Amino acid sequence: MGLVLGSAHYILAAVFFALLVRAITGKKAIKRNGEPLRNPPNTLPLVGNGIQFLQPRWNLLSWFDRCQRQFGYETLALTVPTLPPGVLIHDPRNLEYVFKHEGLFTKGNFVKTRSWDLFGNGIINADGDFWKLQRKAGLSFLNTANLRVLTDVALPQYLSESVKELQSAQPDQVIDLQDIFHEITTKLMGKMAYNMEMHFSSPFSSSFDHASGCTAQRFQNPLYPLTELFFGSKFRKSVSIVKKFGLEIVSRAMEDQKALQEEDGSKSISSSSSSSDKLDQISGSLIQSLLSAIPDSPSTVADAALTYLSAGRDTTGQALTWTFYLLLSHPTVLSKIRAEVDSVLLSHQQQETNPPDSPLNPTLFTPLTAPYTLAVFYESLRLYPPIPFEIRQTQADCSLPDGTHLPRNSVLVWCLWAMQRSKLTWGDDADEFRPERFLDGTGTKVIHNRPAAEFPVFYGGARTCLGRKMAEGIAVQVIPTVAYLFDFDRAGWGERDERRSGSSLTLPMEGGLPVFVRRRRRERIGGVGVVEKEGDELLN
Repeated sequence: MGLVLGSAHYILAAVFFALLVRAITGKKAIKRNGEPLRNPPNTLPLVGNGIQFLQPRWNLLSWFDRCQRQFGYETLALTVPTLPPGVLIHDPRNLEYVFKHEGLFTKGNFVKTRSWDLFGNGIINADGDFWKLQRKAGLSFLNTANLRVLTDVALPQYLSESVKELQSAQPDQVIDLQDIFHEITTKLMGKMAYNMEMHFSSPFSSSFDHASGCTAQRFQNPLYPLTELFFGSKFRKSVSIVKKFGLEIVSRAMEDQKALQEEDGSKSISSSSSSSDKLDQISGSLIQSLLSAIPDSPSTVADAALTYLSAGRDTTGQALTWTFYLLLSHPTVLSKIRAEVDSVLLSHQQQETNPPDSPLNPTLFTPLTAPYTLAVFYESLRLYPPIPFEIRQTQADCSLPDGTHLPRNSVLVWCLWAMQRSKLTWGDDADEFRPERFLDGTGTKVIHNRPAAEFPVFYGGARTCLGRKMAEGIAVQVIPTVAYLFDFDRAGWGERDERRSGSSLTLPMEGGLPVFVRRRRRERIGGVGVVEKEGDELLN
């Protein structure tokens, strides 16, 4: 989605507004050890980095990357005349300090005013006790028992449905893998979190995607109140649809809650329950936890529900999309994933009396049994982080470990896209797709010793991502299953064509990932490989 502000008259308006603000207010430069910070590339007189932030998302990410390549770990000044003074950090020491002082570096008014229309009081904007309530509800939803039902029951069911769709694709039919993966994560979150049937193709999804893109543009465009006044009608309509859907989620949950109270029972998982019963027993557990935590404000519960829905649906679906984009360009890595599947199947069939042609069971793939697949997922997250940059605002004067003094209300930015490509942190091969960097010397165990400040894709400190295990569990089933059962060819784009991110708060692939799908022919491995079968028998 392009920025309307690309035209010359908007740039001229920005320059005029910048001159006016500068003339009236002026700003004191942020300093490090008493010296003013250096400016990043393309900093202009008077308007600073204001024009740079008006560029399309992909160009902005490239600019952040250029900053870290040119200046390494050095903290740089960010100057947008209409905004508070800011800095761009790259040093993991500084980011670790931010993680350890969560109360000092909050979302602040800078973030809240821009994301409020879409997320309101959701956890993305919440601080203090209100944030703790929502996080506690998320922890309750993502407990060990619920995650086991997700990986053992819900995910195999929805993955099977997507596999059938891929199996039915015609040779000349274009399939968007991004839609396939988003459909899986949407169904999972809909059923498990809210006890609702949800689909990625729904009006809510398209409205949310548009609203997310417009909200992301607010962080790049300091004149967004003016531009939305003239060009924001679709954004306002999309937000209205999203909010209405959020209240529908809450209304349905309150009806479920009332029905459960009338039955005078409680949902609990019994070991003797069938798979479908186990899924039904935990369905809606997130929204019920939110209702219990915030009983007197349906609109706030709706905000919280929508925030969790975005986090659980979008980030994982997009991460899977970028993973397969990388696999299409790295056939050796794809072959290693398939070899790992063969190894898991071989081990499983040696231990049990399954026939050689037993169907592919995705529950066999876990972070422990499929370490190479998990390493591939981590490496994809490193190069294509679902949240490409973060913004915080200081609540008091403070100093970073490198000596940079930040006045109260300063804006602090770090770009995961750039930091996770740093050769200072990741070595000379930082630009390469090399999953082995996340494996130990034997290649059979994933290394988890990367500090959050070096690999902040799951954030760090008190706000560490609650859904990490959920995302890992989904990835290690979906990636090997889809990679093992199908071959893919690019549809309408070549090997040298770079897929880019669209405008969003997350990292969706612009135009999706269009491919042609072919069912693989597989050979027996050591006499116990899985032979090709027809129809539904390929997957339990």
